[in-house]
Amino acid sequence: MPVDTSEVSPAPSLFSPVSLGKIELANRIVMAPMTRVRAGSSGIPGDLMVEYYRQRASVGLIIAEGTYPDHASQGYVGEPGIATDEQAAGWQRVFEAVHAEGGRIVLQLMHAGRQAHPDINGGRRVLAPSAIARSGETFTEKGEQPYPVPEAMTTAEIRAALQDFVAAARRAVEAGADGVEIHGANGYLLHQFLSPAANQRTDEYGGSPHNRARFVVEVATAVAQAVGAERVGLRISPEVAFGDVFETDRDDVLATYGTLLDQLRPLGLAYLSVLHAEPGGDLVQELRRRFDGKLIVNNGPLGGGQTTRERALQQIEAGHADAVAVGRALIANPDLVERWQGGHPENEPRPELFYGPGAEGYTDYPFLETA
Repeated sequence: MPVDTSEVSPAPSLFSPVSLGKIELANRIVMAPMTRVRAGSSGIPGDLMVEYYRQRASVGLIIAEGTYPDHASQGYVGEPGIATDEQAAGWQRVFEAVHAEGGRIVLQLMHAGRQAHPDINGGRRVLAPSAIARSGETFTEKGEQPYPVPEAMTTAEIRAALQDFVAAARRAVEAGADGVEIHGANGYLLHQFLSPAANQRTDEYGGSPHNRARFVVEVATAVAQAVGAERVGLRISPEVAFGDVFETDRDDVLATYGTLLDQLRPLGLAYLSVLHAEPGGDLVQELRRRFDGKLIVNNGPLGGGQTTRERALQQIEAGHADAVAVGRALIANPDLVERWQGGHPENEPRPELFYGPGAEGYTDYPFLETA
């Protein structure tokens, strides 16, 4: 007797649609959030940024670059903000341009924490979970300077930072963003709270895995209540030691991120984005199970180069994720979806132009028809 397969859904492909909460994606290629420092001293997205994001609107979802929720949290010269109405109006132009091309875009909210500097954030204080500086230097308007020793946040300052995240999320969604991504990765403030190396507090925000996860839980919960959980994603990078945020004990990592996701699971967030060297490995897949929602994976910068078509296809076909975040290939190929679908050659990225003020290496990569 023939088997009835009419109700069996086809296996997902990289080019099939998927829903992340209320965000409908035409394909599973996601533009990773990448700092490009083109917003000038005002932090207001201008014509150049509008064109950059418009060009890449054919991806399933654009996760716009890390954007500071308040001036003190700015981590880079030229980083955009969402701290003022003027900055929100600049982002509104970006969102409208992407939507006009049929795209979807969320804004990543990023508090730099101890990776800020007074010569970047307008002379404001640098705050972090604990008064522990990271090593190395940062580029400021006065040249390279060592990272400062931050001030340990008071409970009142932690609550104020939470409200900054909420206000920024509201501004972004009111300006037309399809949602927001909370940046809990890459060595920035929320990641600093999660790490026992960066967080040596003795109050309710430090010590145990549950306490170190508390602030991230509070931020995600408050933002979800403000704009709707189905429009909120969270990015994490367990075991990725950017900015000296070391997480070297696998048992502690699993306890910390496990309790984080156990507490977030009932919210029904739109997605979890994980940066890790082994997306299909035990840790990431266990965290996916604990989250019990849609997963975006990204291992490009950790895998010896950029995410390739073959790697992205493999992640989806192996069932490791619901979507794949792509960075460098999308910098160099605004029409990457078309190129990957047709097996066309790709432009090579020009890393020496990743961070700069102008259009070169930003909006001047050729499309297929002009290549």
